[in-house]
Amino acid sequence: MNKTTLLHEGKAKKVFLTDNSDLVIQEFKDDATAFNNKKKGSIGNKGVMNNAISCKLFTYLEENGISTHFVEKLSDRDMLCRFLEIIMVEVVVRNVAAGSLVRRYGFKEGTVLDEPIIELYLKDDDLDDPLMNESHAVALGLASLEELDQLKEQAAKINTLLRAFFAERQLNLVDFKLEFGRHKGAVLLGDEISPDTCRFWDLETGEKMDKDRFRFDMGGVEDAYTEVERRVLQD
Repeated sequence: MNKTTLLHEGKAKKVFLTDNSDLVIQEFKDDATAFNNKKKGSIGNKGVMNNAISCKLFTYLEENGISTHFVEKLSDRDMLCRFLEIIMVEVVVRNVAAGSLVRRYGFKEGTVLDEPIIELYLKDDDLDDPLMNESHAVALGLASLEELDQLKEQAAKINTLLRAFFAERQLNLVDFKLEFGRHKGAVLLGDEISPDTCRFWDLETGEKMDKDRFRFDMGGVEDAYTEVERRVLQD
């Protein structure tokens, strides 16, 4: 499968059309951004690691009944995917209070939530990806109420599966972002699942092992990504 036209370049990936109109190639970059692109940098071999992690996790989810855009891993940086019409709604699932949940509502960081919180955000960098509800999404023409219910239902199932997967690898899945898209009448999980899109804390030490290390200049960013990759890929 060969890349043809560059369809889209985002902060962490490039998406290319192929000679099959139903398939695209997602190429993972080493670029790192934070605070909606206000902070920029790079993380050595991040693209290679995030591709490997995402391929493993998409395969795991597919094996457990979640439909995704993933087809196969093509190379260290390239993933073959089904072409999606992206739904411009980001779904965030929170299991432990961190990040904006602490800033907005005054939770103490590290508070384990009695039930996961599922949030919807408008996928728009120019507007800083604002928090929204279902009425906003429908009014903007982004999705129907039925589709939004489906997104939240899928997000809850994915959360249950991923929390168990990571717990076996001594990682606490604090929170994570999901993106979905339409494909031949079905809604599929897209984008990636990696330390770029998830918060991971070591279950024993509480050490942060995700992009927060880049966001807040904590150091050890590449080492954290490498360790997450090692644990995810272990049998």
